[in-house]
Amino acid sequence: MKHLLNQWQMLMENRNRFFWLLQAGGWIGYALVNYIGSLMHEMRDIYTLIIILGAYAGFLLTVPLRYFYRRIWEMAPPLMVLIAIVASYVISVLWAIIDNATYWEIYKFGFRPDSPFFYLKNSLAKFYIILSWSGLYFGIKYYQMLQEEKQKALLASSMAHQAQLKMLRYQLNPHFLFNTLNAISTLILIKDSDKANKMVNKLSRFLRFSLDNDPIKKVPLEKEIDALLLYLDIEKVRFDEQLEVTINLEEETKQALVPSLICQPLIENSIKYAIAQVEGVGKISIQSKKVNDDLEITICDNGPQLESDPNKLFRKEGVGLNNTQQRLQSLYGKHFIFNMSKNEGSGLCVTIVIPFETLEKV
Repeated sequence: MKHLLNQWQMLMENRNRFFWLLQAGGWIGYALVNYIGSLMHEMRDIYTLIIILGAYAGFLLTVPLRYFYRRIWEMAPPLMVLIAIVASYVISVLWAIIDNATYWEIYKFGFRPDSPFFYLKNSLAKFYIILSWSGLYFGIKYYQMLQEEKQKALLASSMAHQAQLKMLRYQLNPHFLFNTLNAISTLILIKDSDKANKMVNKLSRFLRFSLDNDPIKKVPLEKEIDALLLYLDIEKVRFDEQLEVTINLEEETKQALVPSLICQPLIENSIKYAIAQVEGVGKISIQSKKVNDDLEITICDNGPQLESDPNKLFRKEGVGLNNTQQRLQSLYGKHFIFNMSKNEGSGLCVTIVIPFETLEKV
């Protein structure tokens, strides 16, 4: 069914092919209806030829209307409608003349009634048919135009959405790079080349992960944690190993898909506003679990005691937290939870709840 809908959509987009398909199908249908109608009366077999020729004449006469209507498409609607009615009447008269001439010459063997108006017989009925053809043409063309504008709007919206996601993902805090390079420089000055080399390698791998992964696509949670560990290993050098990281992932959540580097701004926020202010060992814990059809990720630190509602940090400390929330909103709409609460003892806990997805389900 989906395949048929896709083929129909492709056919609709090819306007020229779609026109000829409808044009041929419509006039074949007209011929069939007339043929079925003729079966109700005693008509000679030759009448079938009359029906075919009449449908063929209608087919040929309406083709120029298509190109004529293209030329008047940009006119004011009232004037365009008036011209379309006049054009339909002219075509219907020509069709009636051809149709009646064919009837009298072939079916009546050249016999003609006394009145010269016999050629205009049924012209009013044919006018209604041509007018209906014109109405269908304008209706379908207008519908195609609306669909085209809708697709353009959707494409523009999609491009803007992708640009926003990329902007949010690439807002890496320059302080992190500055502090890391500073730490590497210090290690070089004290001639601790081994540690400096390890730090450069970890920074290189972290930045490679950041650049290689499309911010619009998602990565397995296990891969996301690997990138976080690279980041945390870099930070451990700055804190002289006075940074303790605990990771506890439920096995079934390791392959769950998450936005790449969605947790990095939260870890960075913990280090900047919590761990850096702690005397002794700074602790960060990362946990994940599956709750019904959702993935829940919780990041906690043992920073200073919070005196007010943690959610006020959105306004106070801004970029990292707001960045994360905006990315989640762009990716999941209303189907996510981003909550901050006080950690037991001291510090902050950030909880993210998103739909549980794996590569098999996507």
